[in-house]
Parts: sequence; C-alpha cells; structure tokens
Amino acid sequence: MSRRAFLGGAAAAAGTTVAAAAVASADNALRVPRRRTPVVREDHRAIVVGSGFGGGIAALRLAQAGVPVLLLERGKRWPTGPNADTFGNPLNPDKRLLWHGSDPQLFGRPVAFEPYAGLLDAVPGENMTALCAAGLGGGSLLYQGMSLQPAEAVFNTHFPQELDWRLMDRVHYPRVAAMLQLAVAPDELIAHPNYNAARIFARNAEAAGLPVSKIPMPIDWNYALAETRGEMTASYTNGAGAFGVNNGGKHTVDVTYVAAAEATGSVDVQVMHNVTDVERGADGRWIVHVDQTDENARVLAKKVLTTKTLIMAAGSLNTTDLLMRAGGKGLIPDLPDALGTGWGTNADRIYTWTGPAEDFGADQGGPVVYGSLNWDDPATAHTVIQASIPPLGTDAHTTMLVGYGVSDARGRFRYDPAADSARLSWPSDGDAAIQYGHIEKTVRAIAGPASVLGDTNRAFPSTWHPLGGACMGSVCDLDGRVIGQRGLYVLDGALLPGNAAACNPSMTIAAVAERAMDNLVAQDVGTTI
Repeated sequence: MSRRAFLGGAAAAAGTTVAAAAVASADNALRVPRRRTPVVREDHRAIVVGSGFGGGIAALRLAQAGVPVLLLERGKRWPTGPNADTFGNPLNPDKRLLWHGSDPQLFGRPVAFEPYAGLLDAVPGENMTALCAAGLGGGSLLYQGMSLQPAEAVFNTHFPQELDWRLMDRVHYPRVAAMLQLAVAPDELIAHPNYNAARIFARNAEAAGLPVSKIPMPIDWNYALAETRGEMTASYTNGAGAFGVNNGGKHTVDVTYVAAAEATGSVDVQVMHNVTDVERGADGRWIVHVDQTDENARVLAKKVLTTKTLIMAAGSLNTTDLLMRAGGKGLIPDLPDALGTGWGTNADRIYTWTGPAEDFGADQGGPVVYGSLNWDDPATAHTVIQASIPPLGTDAHTTMLVGYGVSDARGRFRYDPAADSARLSWPSDGDAAIQYGHIEKTVRAIAGPASVLGDTNRAFPSTWHPLGGACMGSVCDLDGRVIGQRGLYVLDGALLPGNAAACNPSMTIAAVAERAMDNLVAQDVGTTI
C-alpha cells in the first residue's frame, strides 16, 4: 500500500474524509504565520570569501598585522581524528560527497543524493567540468597533497618574472612548506606490502630512463605507520582516503593556516555561509550578500555585510563567477575587460593502469609516494605520479597514474543573464599537445607494452586543478589587487595564469598568496585595508 493510500485509509477510519483533513490543514496553515527568513546587517573591517590556501593565508596574515577579519566559508567543518567517520567511503559514496549546488552528473553518471553540504562541487562547462571543493580548508580537504615547487626555468617561462622566483624560493615556498609540515614517505612504510604499487611505479619509471623522486606531502606519516601496526582503522594504507582522510595527520588548511588565524583572536570564521552576490556600494564600500544555511541547504538567515576590504578566495570557478555576475548585472562597474579569460586545466589527465602480471595489491597505500618530474624543457614540462585506488577486496591488477603539465590552451567564461551565471567555454582539443604528445608517452613508458591504460578524461573531460579567470597581469596586479577597484583583491587559483608550471597548484597558490600578503601588509594596511 502506498503512503498516500495508507493515510487516506487512516483518515477514513477515523471518520474524517481526506478532503476535510486537507481543509483543516489549510486552516491551520492560515492561523500559523510562515517563518520569515531574518535579514542580518553587519559591517566588518575586512572580509575574506573562501577558506582554501589563498583565503586561509590572507586571514592569518591580516590578523597578525592587527586587522580583524571575517572569514566566510560556504561548506562545513570536517574534523578528523583516529578512527573517525568524518568522510564517506569512496566506493560507496553518500550525501557527504556532493555539495548541494553541484551538477548531478558526476564523472559522467547521475548521482542522486539528498541536499547536503558535501565536499565536492562539479561545475560543468562546454567540453570541461571543473571539480571544486566546499568545506573549511577548501581544496586541501580533497587533494592528495602533492606539494611541488616549480623549477626556476619552468616558473619563469609560464609566470611573470616580476614575481621573482628566487625570492619566493628563499622565503615564500619554504614558509608554506613549514606551515604544511611537508615530508616524504619513510622507507619503512614504502617497504610494507600495501605499497607494492608505489614500488612497481618507481621500478618501471627507472627502467624506462625516467626521473623518479619521492613527493613531499603535508602528512604525518606516523599515522600511516600506526595503521600498519593495527592501531587505527586503515585510511592511508588502503587508499580509502580519496575523498578525505579520516584518521587525521593530514595538514590541511583548516588545521594549519585557519587554526592559526583563529588562535589570534582576530579572525571570525563563519562556516555554512554561502556568498550569493558581491557589489560596490554608492559610498565605495563592498557589499557581500550571504545565505547562512544548515547542512541540508535550508536558508537560516540572509546577511548583508559591508566592508572596505574584500578578498575573493573562493577558488577559480567561484571567484570568477561571482565577479562576472557582479559585472554583468552592473553591481560592480568597470571591472577589467579580461575578467573571465586566461582559464586553464593545468593539463590534468587521470589514467587507470591495468597490468595483468603486476601485483598492485587489493589494498594500495597512499596517498602519493613517487613521481616522475620531467621538467628539463620548460615548453613541455610535465609530471606523472602514481596514486592508490580505494580497496576493492581483491587485486584487480590495477592502479592509477595522474599527469599534469604546462599548456598554452585557455578557456574563457561568458556571463549568461538568463541563468545569472558565468559559463565556461573550453576548446575540445585544448591540452592535446601536452597531454598526448608528452604526458601520455611518459605514462605508457612507465606502464609498459603489456599493460592496458584507461583514459578517464576521454570519457569525462574534467580537471581537479582549475586555474585562472582573474589572472595576474590582466585582471589583477601580482599582489591580487583588482585593477581599478580599490579594496578588492583576488588571492586564489583564479589569479594564476592557467597552469602551475608542471606542478599541482597548491604550493604555488600558497606561495603567491604569502608573497602578496607580505606586500599588502606593508603597503595597504592602514590605507586601503
């Protein structure tokens, strides 16, 4: 019996018709006023939108300079600890995976979860879907953690030389490394049977004459060693941390930069605060419109926040979208014409590697141990790493290879007034030269002729490393000041010019933000800020 039939029968049994019950319900609704969403108005010295690398760093350095900060994050806090159940199972995902505003077509398949403040936001565009994070700590919650500093020649070829790689090499990259407590996997761990896939990768790459090195990671590897001794439920050592590591020990932005910012007493972190619009007021101050929500996407309050200093750090897609919508609707006049251009994918490519004769293991330790850094030629520089897959219960003789590199291909966003959104347009053959001319050759050399490669990006064109949209040199200066917009800054992946010099972007986004904040504290605090 259906629920409707059951309820109808129950009403009849009680001597009340369904129609009469409906009338009574309507009468009750008239007598009980509908709850109104409150509107809250506040003024703040500085507002930072987004809590990833750029936002976390901006909040901390401003607070240390004596500037009180409101840090807004649309997602929730994700506290971890030994044997926690914070993040979902990557092989059996639940509502914790998907942000409620995400496209329901994930990895080319429909995903139906109830609305929830999940981790992953898939933003579709023409020929490309960008995968973004939602949660305190931004992309650091989801990323594997590869923390690579670009080589000088590659950096200077693809970034403005005025950034001064040597200064950043001496000051800003080491500062980020210290904050994230970077470390490579210890040999004791790599020798464990669960890390056979990593050892096979290194063996094959060396046999192919390719460079091999350990990858610095923001991880306390003692947690993984504890798992091998049975002291914690496996998370690192079986690949189960693909969408967040439950045991802790991963030095994400929320437990490093944001925690340090909160400890100053000058940073108010507000999670579940989704910025819906930004505009410039008649008095020149910035107005930020926010929906305060619960975890199930219900709006609890509308907030209208004003500030003289607005730092956009919501990630490449969301920062670009908010600014382009503001420009398209006339909320911020005279934004730079180049806004929405210069966007790139970092040439991301993900392969499945099936070697029928290889014993990769049913449980594959991770997140990442080894990589092959092919950076000798700045024009074709690329990186390939091995990444574990979640536990399948049996050895499927399969693991994953991930590549990324430099590329001149660029997409752009166009504002759609009907949808009130900025939609990405990406050329269908955008990164073909680096991906198929160089990354795939390296991948095949490592896998060997007897292996079978599956190119996941052919089935579902996507990137985990969206970069650009409000690029330095065209939309912003090198410190993130938006040209012609006093008090407006961009300090996230939107600032980078479409690639990260053959590295995953986190270290460079962070180092650029650290460099910018040094200058903004010295030059803007007390005037613009």
